[in-house]
Amino acid sequence: MKVKVGINGYGTIGKRVATAVDQQDDMEIVGVTKTRPSFEAAMAVKLGYRLYVPEGREEDFRKAGIKIAGTVTDLFGKADIIVDCTPGGFADGYKRMFEEAGVKAIWQGGEDHSLTGISFNATANYKESWGAQFSRVVSCNTTGLLRTLYPLDKKYGVEDCYVTLIRRSADPGDSKTGPINAVEPSTKLPTHHGPDVQSVMPWIKVHSMAVKVPTTIMHVHAITVRLGKDATTEDVVKLFSKAPRVKLVRTKDGVKSTAEVMEMARDMGRSRGDMFEIVVWEDGIKVEDGMLYYYQAVHQESDVIPENIDCIRSMCKLIEDPAESMAKTDRAMGI
Repeated sequence: MKVKVGINGYGTIGKRVATAVDQQDDMEIVGVTKTRPSFEAAMAVKLGYRLYVPEGREEDFRKAGIKIAGTVTDLFGKADIIVDCTPGGFADGYKRMFEEAGVKAIWQGGEDHSLTGISFNATANYKESWGAQFSRVVSCNTTGLLRTLYPLDKKYGVEDCYVTLIRRSADPGDSKTGPINAVEPSTKLPTHHGPDVQSVMPWIKVHSMAVKVPTTIMHVHAITVRLGKDATTEDVVKLFSKAPRVKLVRTKDGVKSTAEVMEMARDMGRSRGDMFEIVVWEDGIKVEDGMLYYYQAVHQESDVIPENIDCIRSMCKLIEDPAESMAKTDRAMGI
């Protein structure tokens, strides 16, 4: 029997989760939600998803010629688990609705860890969400940091870590907030990224700063790590080459920037041109005097998508072994 999955919020993340769920043989989409009639709502129906809308908005969708299957509460009663991809600020209200419906739910990294008490990353703490009613998949940047810091800590120990995040100003399809013609520092320090890593790996020391720059396609992290054990540059390259959902690239092969990374994803035939892996520049890795330096790129629209799939499996007790779940997800998604 397949797990019945509902998507609350069919936007940037929600529609990607829907595609990924469709690719799995142990789960199925029972419906998606939108609050307003839009091209995304119409596209969801065209793709065969049952569309559910807030109570009182039904007529708006009918006037727009968009077929609906019912209200959001109808969907919550049909699903085994809801993947909530709505904007921040609505979590408390939806949590009450999920509790009333007796349905499990996953939130995204825009919400605080305190909402669920559990933050999820497939590599680092898959089993912590096992059978849970509520969990939270950490943000795109936190996911990126965990994908590389966890194997480093497991192999060599991470005594200290300093991260500077060069952040995109908006998603490519967002015309409300960017791009900006400036470089904008985050003056609230440390930024939330370090504490967010600690919500999954509480023993690790991570200090983070961030600047926002006029690009929309990816984030870049400049990372410095003080290792607990001796390692060479070659050791770290080998470790990253075997790490799940990490992809090494080289500038000498023409991958000099995030533009080439995203072109590579398109050439790979990925759905929506997404790069689900965290991309690390192999020739940008350097170990010197016990300090490791490296750069990585994070596709903010997609790196959390496979994490959501694995979180569904953990919460619904489908596969107990995290490596087995990740391998299954990655095969289905072409990672």
